Amino acid sequence: MKVLRTALALCVASSGLAVAQSASAQFFLQSRDFSGAAVTGEESDLGQALPGATSAEMRAALVWHMRAALNVAALQCQFEPTLLTVPNYNSILADHGDELKGAFDTLTKYFLRVNKAAGPRAGQSALDQFGTRTYSSFATVAAQYGFCQTAGSIGRDAVFAPRGHFFEVALARSRELRNSLIPWGEQRFPRYIGRERGAPMMIRLDPICWNKKGEWVVKKCGAQNWPPVGLGMATR
Repeated sequence: MKVLRTALALCVASSGLAVAQSASAQFFLQSRDFSGAAVTGEESDLGQALPGATSAEMRAALVWHMRAALNVAALQCQFEPTLLTVPNYNSILADHGDELKGAFDTLTKYFLRVNKAAGPRAGQSALDQFGTRTYSSFATVAAQYGFCQTAGSIGRDAVFAPRGHFFEVALARSRELRNSLIPWGEQRFPRYIGRERGAPMMIRLDPICWNKKGEWVVKKCGAQNWPPVGLGMATR
């Protein structure tokens, strides 16, 4: 009886470990490490350029970029509910609403200021364009798995960040978020066609390379690539 209890306990423990591993893996046995150094908000490759912006305005833009990315994730990553992108985003709006509003107000004043000569309508138009381009910069198909997984992790951190400190999450993880927009696949067993040096070559079957007698036409296709060097062929 004691042996049976021990066996059952081991089964439960191993199944729990398997569930934990699958939950953390999400899409791959080993995901790409997208982590990057913390940023200041003044990097030129994190978003759109804001000529003449102050440090406060640059930080507001970074906060708004992060908010936009998590919004895109809430819409784009619903195919994997365990990422919690929707409930986490809603919690972020509730917990960090004042900070997000402050960032938006700062950006609004920036665009009105730099477009003062053209009038308020031009400033509002520039702000709208900034918002559209910001959202579009996070739309991805090829890198969807990596982006969604990273955004899910960032959203969780943002939920647990103290109110008024959302900007710290943006500073710490904006580089990682941008890195996740580059497509990567399985990292535990990375493979791609032609990686192996010994990968067999395929004979060319293009009609232009063969005459009516079934003979290879060197003038049109060069030296025949079959059989590969070092590979013998049986003959009668």
